Amino acid sequence: MATSKPPSTRRYQSDQRATQARETRERVLASATAVFLRRGFSAATIREVAADADVSVATVEALAGTKTRLLKAAIDVAIAGDDEPVAVLARPWAAKAMAATSAREFLSMTAEVISATLCRSAGLILAVFEGSAKDPALAALTQDMVAQRAATASWIVERLDQLGALRAGLDYDEAVDTVWMLMDPAIFDRLTRLRNWPPAAYERWIATSLGRLLTKEH
Repeated sequence: MATSKPPSTRRYQSDQRATQARETRERVLASATAVFLRRGFSAATIREVAADADVSVATVEALAGTKTRLLKAAIDVAIAGDDEPVAVLARPWAAKAMAATSAREFLSMTAEVISATLCRSAGLILAVFEGSAKDPALAALTQDMVAQRAATASWIVERLDQLGALRAGLDYDEAVDTVWMLMDPAIFDRLTRLRNWPPAAYERWIATSLGRLLTKEH
């Protein structure tokens, strides 16, 4: 007479499968990041990503579906630093920054996160911009990236305003656009890749620049 497996065995096997699936996803996204950075969006292929990750093409397609969705998934992980389904501004660093009691402290903490985020994501975001002229799906993704950056810029300006730190007479929309521009991944890329700035130099530069342009403290 057949006997069923005990619950502990089933749980172990389920946990093992979940771990293997997570590891496969991480490997695929790491390979996708490497391939997109090396080849650009147009030249990259799902087959090349699969080969780099040592999985089948079907596995990559099951995880992401299309090349555009694969790039979006890689960008999401690069921006956040992990694969957890938590919005960037809902993460612990944002609450810690919001607790800062001075504009200088707030901008220093925020600049550290912006620099780290762009270290991971700038090249991928620029790959989106590069392919957006020819690919409608990438054009839509570009608009998402632009809007996300604007939301972060608004969050920064709103907190400076709450701290009473914004320069007198500064137009709110202009302040948001100033932050939005300085956060542009193309600026980060040019300074770190073409001008050989270390990320720490960019971090200091953006914190100081935002302080000088937006606040009373400079």
